[in-house]
Amino acid sequence: MREDERAEGPGRLSRRQVHRGRRIDVGMDTVRFPDGSTGELDMILHPGASAILPVVGEASEADPEILLIHQYRYAAGGWIWEVPAGIPDRTGEPWEECAARELEEETGMRAGTLRYLTRIYTTPGFTDEVIHLFLAERLEEGAVQLDDDEFVEVVRIPFSQALEWVREGRIVDAKSVSTLLYAASFVIGVGSAGTAAPRSDGG
Repeated sequence: MREDERAEGPGRLSRRQVHRGRRIDVGMDTVRFPDGSTGELDMILHPGASAILPVVGEASEADPEILLIHQYRYAAGGWIWEVPAGIPDRTGEPWEECAARELEEETGMRAGTLRYLTRIYTTPGFTDEVIHLFLAERLEEGAVQLDDDEFVEVVRIPFSQALEWVREGRIVDAKSVSTLLYAASFVIGVGSAGTAAPRSDGG
């Protein structure tokens, strides 16, 4: 390996687009690895998303009621339990705004307060998708506005029941498991102030 190759560091050298969909860009990237060698990797570019744990009352309660959605997912082979989530509807939409909008569109409820929790890489082996996790409290009536390909039922259950569904394997959606377990560990019954959400442009 040449010294100039080592100095440049790992990263993408080129990209060949294979398919451009409504939400994703599928391609084959030529990549320099940390040891200076190169190779090709499948890579899916994704705009990112926000996911929200809707708490009907206060997160400081010992076992607050929450909302979950039962949604038809073709890729999962049927109906699965999830927290509300979605992608930005425009370039640069702040993650908090995306979260607030998706919460109302999918559940018909607005957040009285919205708290940033953390972010997760969904499948870093082949996509750059990042989902930003939020917690909404003190819900207020809003208006449902589902997309044509969204089929959703909203349920209201105790937070402890959702955790039991995770333990039983009834909730298997990764973002939902992450959001629920993060909230169980650091938020529910604690009343943490949370952290600021990163900008949607990566800053």
